[in-house]
Parts: sequence; structure tokens; C-alpha cells
Amino acid sequence: MTSELGKLEDLPVSYRNELTERNLVPLWPGLRNVLPYERPAHNTRPTLWRYEEIRPRLLQAGELTPIEKAERRVLVLANPGLELETMRATPTIYVGMQLILPGETAPNHRHTPSAIRFVVEGSGAFTLVNGEKCPMQKGDLILTPSGLWHEHGHEGSGPVVWLDALDLPFVYAVEASYAIEGPKHETQNELDASQTRYRRGGLIPYSSLNRQRAHYPLLRYPWGEVKDALLALAIDTAVGEPVQLAYVNPESGAECLPTLGFSALMLRPGEQLHPQRRSASAVMHVVEGHGRVEIDGESFDWGGADTFAIPTHAEIKLVNASSVDPAFLFIVDDAPLQRKLGFYELLSE
Repeated sequence: MTSELGKLEDLPVSYRNELTERNLVPLWPGLRNVLPYERPAHNTRPTLWRYEEIRPRLLQAGELTPIEKAERRVLVLANPGLELETMRATPTIYVGMQLILPGETAPNHRHTPSAIRFVVEGSGAFTLVNGEKCPMQKGDLILTPSGLWHEHGHEGSGPVVWLDALDLPFVYAVEASYAIEGPKHETQNELDASQTRYRRGGLIPYSSLNRQRAHYPLLRYPWGEVKDALLALAIDTAVGEPVQLAYVNPESGAECLPTLGFSALMLRPGEQLHPQRRSASAVMHVVEGHGRVEIDGESFDWGGADTFAIPTHAEIKLVNASSVDPAFLFIVDDAPLQRKLGFYELLSE
């Protein structure tokens, strides 16, 4: 910069009033607010939501509000830096904890935002996606992409809780967010594709080679297989390098969803990890273990099923507090959206 930019107060009041009356705004007084130099400004705060504090209040919601009055019984993890009522964990990522009780059905609908479900606790629940019945076990990732019909049910006993993550803030910001209700699903009388068609990496049904690639051929990613793959990868990963796997479309190798990315990270016993700084924002959810995270110098202790938000361009340090057991985290980020918009960056320290 060769000179200091002019301030709004430098302009005559009459001129400013004339602009306002005509829905005009001078750029230069506020230019650095929207286009800062060197590094973006952000209101997103490093924030940790403790599951031990969420769970009793979520169960209380089950007592206070029947599913018929809620449609989706969710407590939203709202970032205090982004105004709680906007329901954003980061500027582009919505995250909530959803509860379903035995015998309940969360009715069939579809919507423009893309969503995923990551199971936190319980068993016996399922998600139907375009008629494909996906069982819900702890740690399973289930996709409910934009425009696909989906409903949830519970045939077991005890509460089932899962983490919802959506690109809702982005879709809402471009004024494209809406939902449509539908009739109850007709269930296919077959196992979901995760149990039949895509059981091993690098192998797909031969018939897939002779047809147009499906947008979402795999809707459920079972945690048991992900965990086994992480443990195997750790053997061949150098100390200091992240043991991390990306969830991808098994036919194309691309991200599961067009706007959000998903990965699983393992911290070896006693490991301290400094992930490379990135332009993407993220939410991390603890699947197993306990430890500490430092985000832009702010420190949080985390345990099982806790969730924390990471702003864009943040410096991160992750520590596994156990010297005996590995820790596992599930990560949601907006890197696919940033890649498509052309400004995703891996940043030097």
C-alpha cells in the first residue's frame, strides 16, 4: 500500500446520504474489511463441544419434544463467533447431534444441502437413502447427498445418536436451501452396497466399467473397516507423518460429496502431530481416545465423542494423551468446495 485509504467520515454527510438513498456504498473505506492483506480475517472461534455436556440435554430433548413435533431432533453445535442463531460451526459447515429413540421414524424428505451422518452411540437405527437401507453402527459414515430421499428409523433398544454435518451455511448463503417432504420409503430387500459391492479397496463390480459412473455408488462407510485400514497404514507411515485416510467415491476416486471432505485420522500412542496449515475450515470429532488440541494458540482437552471447530488458515497441534492406546478422529472440511472455487491452499508455517 502506498497510502492510507480514505475513511467514511472523510466524506461529506450530504454525499453519504445521497449514496444511501440510492443503495450505493463507497468501497474504499471498507475495502480492508472484505479484502485484507496477507491472511483472511475470520470470526470463527476455536470451539470445543463436550459430549458429556451435550448428551443429557439431547436425551432431555427426547422427553420434551416428540419426533412428530421435531421432524429431526437435533442440538446444533453453533460457533460463538458466528452468532449462535445462524447455526454454523464454521462459515460453511453445519454440525448437529441428532437423537432417535426406539420405534421412532424421522420422516422421509430430500433437500438441496448435502449431508452426512456419523454414528456416535447406540445400535438398531438405520437410514434409508433412495430405498437403500443403511444400518447405523458406532463410527459408520452414511451419506445423504443433495436431492436424495432419506429417512431414519430405529428398530432396536436404547437411544441412538449421530453427528450430522451439512454444507447448509453455504447453500443457505446462496439462497438455494429448501426441503421437500415425501411418502414413506419403499425399502429394497437387499443389503446396502457397503456389504456387497464395495467390500475391498481397488475392487468394484465389473459391470461398473461398462456404464456411466454413479454419482454416489457407496452410501455407507463402516467404521470397522476404516479403523482396520488406519491400523494397517500406521505400520507403513513414518513418525511425524499423519496416519490419515480420505473417504472417497469407490468408482471415481473423487471426494464423496462435492462441497465437503471427510477423513479419518489416527494418533499413535503418545503422538504429537502438527498438521500442515490449510485454507480450509474443519470440524473434528473424537471417535476414540483422549488428548489435547491447540488451535491458533488456544488449548482444549478432548475425550470420547467431543467435537471441535477449526477456523480457516489455523495452526493446529494434536496430542494423544495416552501412551498405550491410539486415538481416532473423524474430520469434516470444506476443502472440496474451496478446490472447486479455485483458492484452496496448503500453507507453509
